[in-house]
Amino acid sequence: MNFFEMFMADYLGRLKTGDVYGGLVAAIVSIPIALTFGVASGVGPEAGLYGAVIIGLIATLAGGSKTLISEPTGPMTVFMTAVFSSHIVEYGLQQGMIYSFTVVFFAGVFQILLGYFKLGRYFRLMPYSVISGFMSGIALILIIMQLPAFMGHEAVKGGIIGLINNLPELLEHISYVELGIGSGALLVLIFYPKSWQSRFPSQLAVLIFFSFLVYLLPGNENIRLIGAIDLGWPNFNLPLIPLDHNWSSVFMDAFLLALLGSIDTILTALIADSLTRKEHNSNRELIGQGLGNLTAGLLGTLPGAGATMGTVVNIRIGARSRWSGVMRSVFLVILIFGAAPLIQFIPLALLAAIAFKVGIDILDWSFIKRAHKISQGAFFIMYGVLLVTIFVDLVIAVGLGIFVANMLTIEKLSHLQSFNMRMISDSVDTAPLTKEERGIFDRIKSRVFLFYLSGPMIFGVARAIQRERKNIGPCHHLIVDLQDVTHLDTTVLLAIENMVDEALEYGKSVYLVPGERIVEKRLRKLKLHQKIGEKNIFKDRLSALRDVEQSAL
Repeated sequence: MNFFEMFMADYLGRLKTGDVYGGLVAAIVSIPIALTFGVASGVGPEAGLYGAVIIGLIATLAGGSKTLISEPTGPMTVFMTAVFSSHIVEYGLQQGMIYSFTVVFFAGVFQILLGYFKLGRYFRLMPYSVISGFMSGIALILIIMQLPAFMGHEAVKGGIIGLINNLPELLEHISYVELGIGSGALLVLIFYPKSWQSRFPSQLAVLIFFSFLVYLLPGNENIRLIGAIDLGWPNFNLPLIPLDHNWSSVFMDAFLLALLGSIDTILTALIADSLTRKEHNSNRELIGQGLGNLTAGLLGTLPGAGATMGTVVNIRIGARSRWSGVMRSVFLVILIFGAAPLIQFIPLALLAAIAFKVGIDILDWSFIKRAHKISQGAFFIMYGVLLVTIFVDLVIAVGLGIFVANMLTIEKLSHLQSFNMRMISDSVDTAPLTKEERGIFDRIKSRVFLFYLSGPMIFGVARAIQRERKNIGPCHHLIVDLQDVTHLDTTVLLAIENMVDEALEYGKSVYLVPGERIVEKRLRKLKLHQKIGEKNIFKDRLSALRDVEQSAL
């Protein structure tokens, strides 16, 4: 076996029948989805098809999951539809498209940087209520934006608000034939038997059946079709940044697109892990996705991410190695060019129905139905993010959701951590003291106060520390016991310094038990040891109490 053969066997794995079948079925599933998202984005079906091929191949070869299928997805398409629309309105068709694909290019760069700096694991730590609200909001945008095509109209400008404003006019001039095609296709997609899905995907079934039905209908010239498509080699797009006030929006949009694609991918990779019982490499997967989207930006295709539907189908058919993704791209190219003459006859209302069903599937029905029972905070965050996503802005929705969720979490943690903070003035049973330490407390009575903290201390506890400062007035000696503290936040550290300064100002003796070496190092950087004096620094609480006893008696 030569070096190349060894590399192929080692890296891609040995080509097995399951990988071939998995790649074939995943390719069949991808075609209607790619066509749908290409048309829905406004760029054209070619951008969706080439995106499915290019991103799928590169992410498979460079990513951190062996069976993940990557292609244009609903969330990425919804976001890019807004980007394309805003840039075309601002700069015209040609220049607007260049700036839009520059966003895709830099989104790929940001994803590569996220993977390189090993930030992949943090995408698993995002609050679920924020992810759920954001994804459900995008799903509803995807559904609502299909209404014009569903009723036989061109896409409406102005996003969701523009569509709502034009809804009376759309309803007044409905094409009932196209509405019937879209409704019929949607009903088939919804009620399609699950047992048939792996053998003959529902999207392909409705695509073939309804396209053939429209072809046979008399007077079909009034039905809006995809039309002829250009499957020549994609055009190279050199990234360009606008030199006006909008230059920063390119990077902001790119960063949010990178975050959106990363979240979508990591969630899909976790589903793949649960099916294959193997763990993916999040950081490497982000690098692979970044390389795919960077290339998509250069070649003018839609960006992509890990696609749940394609991934699940791929694995359930029998895929277990990277060969499945490679074979999927090969089959996609064969199917696309083989079916190119027939693609032009696909009705736009049919693609709207497929996108409508994708939106229904993205909606987090499970959490939507139970959010109010699980947590009131999660309920308001989820629905708040959902509404802001639809009616305001995707960036604001994510930022606001994360901020509010984190504030609520910090408030809860601070409340719980406040129970790990005590101002001890006697040897009551609740005090965390040994028998000898209790004896010392009994002998010196109220002359010493022990300020005890334990566990991790975050900035929310600082306010509680400030309240405890009022209680140190009657004592002569103050022991600050940090030996059970595992983490000390900067804000808490400064609050402790203020307590020490106040005690020293009123002439009290202050003793410090720093405990953990990391905690002691931070205290020394604050120069707290110089204020207290090295002789009043002790390794444990008992030594500090003994010294206080000698001073007090």
